[in-house]
Amino acid sequence: MKFFKTIAVTFAILVSVTLFAQSGDFKLGQNMEIQYSILKELSKSYVDTIDYGKIIPVGIKAMLQSLDPYTTYIPEEEGEDFEMMTTGAYGGIGSLIKKSPDSGVLIVEPYPGSPAVKAGMVPGDVIIAIDGVSVYGETSAQSAAKMKGQPGTNVIFTVIRGRTLDTVDITVTRERIRVSDIAYAEIIRDSIGYIVLTGFTQNMHLQFKESVMALKEKGAKRLVIDLRGNGGGIMEEAVSLMSLFVPEGTHVLSSRGREERMNEEYYTTTPPIDTLIPVLVMVDSGSASSSEIVAGAFQDLDRGAIAGRRTFGKGLIQSIKPTLYDGKVKITSGKYYTPSGRCVQAIDYSHRNEDGSVGNVPDSLKREFKTRLGRSVFDGGGITPDLIVPARSYSRPAYSLVYNDILGDYAIEYFKKNLSIAPAAEFHLTDGEYEDFIRYAGTREFDIRSSAESALDQLIKAAKQDGLYDVYKSEIDALSARIKVDKETMLRIKKEEIVPLLEEEILVKYYLRGSEYNIRLRDDQGLYQALDRWK
Repeated sequence: MKFFKTIAVTFAILVSVTLFAQSGDFKLGQNMEIQYSILKELSKSYVDTIDYGKIIPVGIKAMLQSLDPYTTYIPEEEGEDFEMMTTGAYGGIGSLIKKSPDSGVLIVEPYPGSPAVKAGMVPGDVIIAIDGVSVYGETSAQSAAKMKGQPGTNVIFTVIRGRTLDTVDITVTRERIRVSDIAYAEIIRDSIGYIVLTGFTQNMHLQFKESVMALKEKGAKRLVIDLRGNGGGIMEEAVSLMSLFVPEGTHVLSSRGREERMNEEYYTTTPPIDTLIPVLVMVDSGSASSSEIVAGAFQDLDRGAIAGRRTFGKGLIQSIKPTLYDGKVKITSGKYYTPSGRCVQAIDYSHRNEDGSVGNVPDSLKREFKTRLGRSVFDGGGITPDLIVPARSYSRPAYSLVYNDILGDYAIEYFKKNLSIAPAAEFHLTDGEYEDFIRYAGTREFDIRSSAESALDQLIKAAKQDGLYDVYKSEIDALSARIKVDKETMLRIKKEEIVPLLEEEILVKYYLRGSEYNIRLRDDQGLYQALDRWK
């Protein structure tokens, strides 16, 4: 039945498309007919049973990905995840979890003020049953779905306490969980208000306004908006953020697309809270979309300085359209332009780094624009900061420790063994505690290769392909023996780099999300170099 339902839908689309093809695009109708005929032949002749609910979405995904990375199909079952991305909210207990099919649900990090926190759940607690049904054999997604639900409803967890190993039942009342886009907002040196903004979900600008007002009450005379790693979100939220700092009626953004509705000019529509406070915006290659709208507007209007590294280069706008059977398709429907007329979208996808951000763009492909005060700025991809400062960088072993969650797992073990730690601003890991971490990490699998060793591995691979490895084997083996180190040695070599990352993970277990900035701000060289040069 599922197949015939799918074919019926496909045929309905085909009829409408074929009619369109007769008067417009013959190729479109022809290819839809070909697709339908192939599905029909598969249904009759393919040797094995075909899961049409799987192969057709794969085809849809491939079709959309051939256009750009941002045009995607969102089936009905993924609607809740999509709502979470756009609103930052969902109904549940408010905690990061970790699970494999043969384990319980590990509480990794309850959110501040969440139902999980109110019920007394802490990192290291393990849920073994939900409403009396064992979670063993379930995937993480299956258990998470049971934990979510309508706000106001109760869910009963059977929990093994991480610190005591007692088994208890805990009743948690679900709430509407909103993960704040404001990760941190405090006064740092020289009466500077510092706000870390991680997203642009619905009504973010209201949270941001409250944070700015609170910092001004604490004595902030200047303001840093940290958008490093902020991948963007709702375009209108970026416009609303700009409304706080420029006069009402200021032009901050333009959009252009094939549909007439996409050709629009965006002006601020509410009174600002402060048009004079100096603003510094921190960006990097992870700052994209709405982050670039904000950075570009501050720069073009000469309202603030931009510091860091060139931004990602995503100047595309997505619109959400409904599809049959309660799905959605996110379509790239326009491009946006900063007040000077720049489009931050990279010229093409061939000039991209491995992380997707803008790579090297030839000068011949850049055009010059002028800011409000006549300074020269350029397009070609991303926003180039006024103040270039070092980006945060980590070694391969450090990335591997994070990727494999070894730091987080150790932090939970640390939390279980230590009932309390020093206040967040005073916490430091001792040398003995780091040695204990080295012993723990030594039992886990992760990539300990240095950049030199990784490069040597590539050299060996190339030498084998060229038939040169056997010729130079003794020299290569000697070099390999000299640069290879064991896990413990590598972790000691990288101690200065790894300790702050581990301290952040430990702090979050005790003082929840936001506390990690007590560590991060100790040695943020990019931030402090920018502050030293900011006039």
